[in-house]
Amino acid sequence: MKGEIRYEGFGAIPCESAMTTDQQPDALSARRITSIDALRGLVIFTMIYVNDIAGVSSRIVPAWMRHFHGKSGMTFVDLVFPAFLFIVGMSVPFALGSRLARGEPLWKCLLHVVIRTLSLLFIGILIVNEWPDSEKMGWSAALWCTLMFLSAIFAFSSLTVPHRERMSRVITLILRVLGLASLVFLAFAFRGKDDHRIITLSPFSIHTEWYGILGLIGWAYLVAALVFLVFRGYRTALLACVVLLFCLYPADRAGAFDGFWLARIVGIGGTLGSQGAIAATGLLLGSILLAPDVATIRVRARFALLFIAGCSAGALLLHGLYGINKNSATPSWCLWACAITASLWLFFYFLADVRPQSFTAKFAKPFAIAGSNVLLAYLLSEMVPSALDLFGLDDWYSRLAQPDLAHAMARSIGCAAVILAVTAGLNRIGFRLKL
Repeated sequence: MKGEIRYEGFGAIPCESAMTTDQQPDALSARRITSIDALRGLVIFTMIYVNDIAGVSSRIVPAWMRHFHGKSGMTFVDLVFPAFLFIVGMSVPFALGSRLARGEPLWKCLLHVVIRTLSLLFIGILIVNEWPDSEKMGWSAALWCTLMFLSAIFAFSSLTVPHRERMSRVITLILRVLGLASLVFLAFAFRGKDDHRIITLSPFSIHTEWYGILGLIGWAYLVAALVFLVFRGYRTALLACVVLLFCLYPADRAGAFDGFWLARIVGIGGTLGSQGAIAATGLLLGSILLAPDVATIRVRARFALLFIAGCSAGALLLHGLYGINKNSATPSWCLWACAITASLWLFFYFLADVRPQSFTAKFAKPFAIAGSNVLLAYLLSEMVPSALDLFGLDDWYSRLAQPDLAHAMARSIGCAAVILAVTAGLNRIGFRLKL
């Protein structure tokens, strides 16, 4: 595997060579693939924007800027979450492939996958149980939420001090220990409005209605990682796994998993099936970036276009069965999301990776910078509401969007830009998040 590969957490930077149309990627000097980072940056920018504008009155924000509500349909907002799942899948061949290429035993790779999955589930569950009852807990709910996000950031932080490797390891260890200890304390300190707790020991239970966005990403990552570890880059087998995962949805709807123990832990048809299939579909597309038989730009473009056409055709054929519905994770919604996300990746690929020194590549650079540390950006964006409430700025922030749609959009765009700028600044001084 030629070229350095660095791919951790949400932030992914696969590397390959600059190419002309018919050159092999291994023939030239290694460099970062900008297209995946740029796509991720676009998605996280959109996610922060839509999450922020969702708090504005529906009298101001039109329906097409919100999640679709109805039996069948979707807006661009409904594409943000599956786009993340797709990109997670594209990352797997680089993340696990580099470990296997270094000679890491399979059991260590599996342990890494399990730890990463559990970490995402843990943070997701804490976020779902956001905003405890201040009276029952005895202290500010806004403070609890702000500390929870800060602790999550520290628990998975990685600080790199130039020319101070030992110092970097010591500081990173201290931050992670403090962050993890704080998360455990906050989990036990939580008291809900009905006096429920996140964790109870006797009997042991974890309270959650769902796993949150990060938790769902964790389940999808687990599915895609296991598929890759079994079949590696064998694309025919990967395609077969995608089809089988999509089959879990109708099987679940037909009651095939009623009474099955796993169904009491996670949704088999929607979470493991449909959402896992999105990540596995991203894995299939991402595998071509390391395949020697798909090494030229022309062949990759043809594969991607056929891939997009196949997903679109599948979405059309399955539309009549269950419609397009994000909350139900219907196969048609999944396939449309895969087709659109793959199209965006192909656009960025031609924009930035085909001619990395060209003028057009500069347009992708801001998105690529934004996409290099997106877990940090996501946690910071989720912390904004509680931090504003904690410092008494929530009313002021709400008034910024009240006059009209233009003010609401300006506020949300500004929020996304500031958060990504802060993330880029922290990334520049060596502060990153790694799971």
